[in-house]
Amino acid sequence: MEGPPRVKGHVVALPFPTRGQVNPMMNLCKFIASRRNNEVLITFVVTQEWLGFIQSYSKPHTIRYATIPNVIPLDGQMLDDVPGFTEAVATKMRTAFEQLLDQLEPPVTAIVSDAELPWPAAVANSRNIPVALLWTMPASFFEMFRQLDILATGPDRRLSVDLLDEQREHVQRISSSQLTDLRKLLGESDLRFLEMSLDCIPGLAKTDCLLLNTIQELEAEQINHLKAIFPFPVYPIGPAIPFMELQPPNTSSTTTNNVDHILKWLDCQPSLSVLYISMGSFISMSQPQMEEVASALKTSGIRFLWAGRSDAKWLQEKCGDKGVVVSWCDQLKVLCHASIAGFWSHCGWNSTLEACFAGVPILGFPMFLDQFSNCRHIAEVWKNGWKVGGERSEDFVTKEEILKVLKMLMDVENEEGKKIREKAREVKALFRRAIAKGGSSDINMDVFVKDVI
Repeated sequence: MEGPPRVKGHVVALPFPTRGQVNPMMNLCKFIASRRNNEVLITFVVTQEWLGFIQSYSKPHTIRYATIPNVIPLDGQMLDDVPGFTEAVATKMRTAFEQLLDQLEPPVTAIVSDAELPWPAAVANSRNIPVALLWTMPASFFEMFRQLDILATGPDRRLSVDLLDEQREHVQRISSSQLTDLRKLLGESDLRFLEMSLDCIPGLAKTDCLLLNTIQELEAEQINHLKAIFPFPVYPIGPAIPFMELQPPNTSSTTTNNVDHILKWLDCQPSLSVLYISMGSFISMSQPQMEEVASALKTSGIRFLWAGRSDAKWLQEKCGDKGVVVSWCDQLKVLCHASIAGFWSHCGWNSTLEACFAGVPILGFPMFLDQFSNCRHIAEVWKNGWKVGGERSEDFVTKEEILKVLKMLMDVENEEGKKIREKAREVKALFRRAIAKGGSSDINMDVFVKDVI
């Protein structure tokens, strides 16, 4: 680990070890670095495996990496052993982190941790170090977690849909739409994962502040409620996406060859003519469902760009020659391109924030955890997209259903499509105002850095 420069503060950042949480923590660290005129050293702590994933990321020189051993199951094994992974995160990871903390120089002046880790606040308190917890999902989903924590009383903390019905009177301020989201969450998720994830809620009592990866204007009701019930400050500082790295117009490209190739292909497509597809990095749709989507794309004749991970070669053969399938792309740069007309998404929160920031309509295909609630907000609350398919994640969406929704989205004369695109532009404006100088997120970041960092 390189020697530390002369600095006025030393922040240790600790993300939860999944890609959907490492990336927003890194973006938050870049925000902090940009605010303090390089006066603060930030040590970003990951496992040795995760260092291999992220060490090529561009970052300011005031952000350095430090590693702990691979004391948790490797990334590709996590879904095969959810209890083992969660147990290792709760115990072995803490021990390794505390050992590292004893060795760091200069002395640590603040810790910023993912809120889903149940122990960093206690570690910080024991050392008299200020601590901030970052919640990387929506404020509305945080409120759902609180309701689940109220439900899961008793030593075994067991969750079920029946328990929700039995104890609904004990759940605070729950609306019918939230009840629907809770039912879906309990019915569609790995309950073992949810039960163990609830261990993060008691740790909140030990934090100095809660950071939310959202903007005030998007989730005002939920954020204001959290501000009212918690004794510590709550700062919506989102979107924690890499918007600072977007290239301004008419500048030379510094992107990698792969990214540059994709953007050049998009440059050759007409405005609002390309459907972008990505289902995230965690859980994939089934192969039969992918074949149905690919067949619909080929029949429709629309242009598309699909980030298909390991399935890229197979998908390219199935989808035809009207579009491009890649294993990876710089998603935010793609979404901000003028040729993109819509985004078929799993509705993971990072992807949802990026689509909102870019003003791109979303076709939601949720599969896991907060994605169901996010999709409902997209379709029913913000109205900047549609849900694709049935109510359950295992519902098979036919080629005919896919063709119907693609036509609504890609036909520029379609009235429903016009409404969705207008809403998407309105949401985009909210995001741009929030991050602008004097905007809500801009002010919240300033206050957080001043008070805690």
